[in-house]
Amino acid sequence: MNRRTFVTALGLTPFARAVRATPDLAGGVPRGRAEHCIFIWLGGGMGQIDTFDPKALGDNQATKKKPGALYPSIETSVPGVRVSEHLPRTARLMEHVTAVRSVNHKVIDEHAFATNLVHTGRMVSGNAIYPSIGSIVAHRRGAADPAVPAYMLIGYPNVSRGPGFLGIKDGYVYLVDTETGPAGFTRPEHLAADQEARRRGLLEALGRGDGTNPAVADYAEAQREAFRLAGPEFMRHFDLAREPADIRRSYGGEFGQRCLLARRLVQGGVRFVEVSHNLNFINGAGWDVHNDGIRNQHGLIRELDHAFAGLVEDLARHRLLEKTLVVIATEFGRPPEFDARGGRGHQGTAFTMVLAGGGLRHRGAYGVTDDLSKKIVTDPVSLPDFHATMLTALQVDLSSDLLDGARPVPVTDGGKPVAALFS
Repeated sequence: MNRRTFVTALGLTPFARAVRATPDLAGGVPRGRAEHCIFIWLGGGMGQIDTFDPKALGDNQATKKKPGALYPSIETSVPGVRVSEHLPRTARLMEHVTAVRSVNHKVIDEHAFATNLVHTGRMVSGNAIYPSIGSIVAHRRGAADPAVPAYMLIGYPNVSRGPGFLGIKDGYVYLVDTETGPAGFTRPEHLAADQEARRRGLLEALGRGDGTNPAVADYAEAQREAFRLAGPEFMRHFDLAREPADIRRSYGGEFGQRCLLARRLVQGGVRFVEVSHNLNFINGAGWDVHNDGIRNQHGLIRELDHAFAGLVEDLARHRLLEKTLVVIATEFGRPPEFDARGGRGHQGTAFTMVLAGGGLRHRGAYGVTDDLSKKIVTDPVSLPDFHATMLTALQVDLSSDLLDGARPVPVTDGGKPVAALFS
């Protein structure tokens, strides 16, 4: 399906005109147009060679295992760009997508360190706790609507996702269960309005303090934010039953419903939503496919295809795709070689992360790896570069430093946006 067919099928002729527009450039510095970000986190390490950077077939069952892809590849809507056969819906939308195939880092291929690097764009250094990209966006852009938080996490909380030295005001509101929404934002039935008011008064008095205790100030800020969001105006965004049944089906299962909720949240004004794919893995192992964990990896890829394509199509249907940057991120990729039982290890020197929508000039793929997706051949993209690309797309000024107390800290660790996606 080409772009014209896709947008015509959705009845979005104005959207078709928008995607042909070239983003502005001012003095050679890229200028973004995105207002929101949905950051899909595939914890464990998505294998690029089996998804968005397919190569010649290998064999993980032979006595002498042959390095290579596990699955055949298919054509996409972008000539010359192929993806795994288990990404058929995404393949039809690739002109709205860029698989950045040359992402790399030099971090030891260990999950926690690499997860922190992908979220913060920096190595752990001394006593500094650096903010996540979600918190940086929240800090610089705030919520698009004061009735919602700027930053939400659909998944388990973790310091890598946190505000670091920016402080609690730029942290996230999180939830795990898409059916109930975040806990603690609805007044208990047994608590009368006057009782709640008295409790608020006590908390406000506690929070005022003498201004010398940062922990007390942070606690007071968290309480003010919680009270501001409490009530039906915020909680209505979590009622997925409001969505038509066919739309819910278009996203797929539990992971897809997380992505649908993300669309509802950005539609409601949330600036940055991270969606973690970390519950109820249908392959039993998640993306960390060592040994026998790789046997049903194809099911996981199909689930990603269903949810991601459903999200892109739905954002377009609501005329939100051009102003919503969708990211598929992971801490590292997988090597072409197989371990003793046919699975794959870790590889940070060359892997893929994906961008969609967000007003970028998409090209299906950016960067080239070798015949085994093991080494980068052209256009390497460091983690700071990837962060700079995301932040520029989201209209965050990279030239204005963050502040850790009185110490200025550059927004990225020397990152430069990928100019080809803006010009």
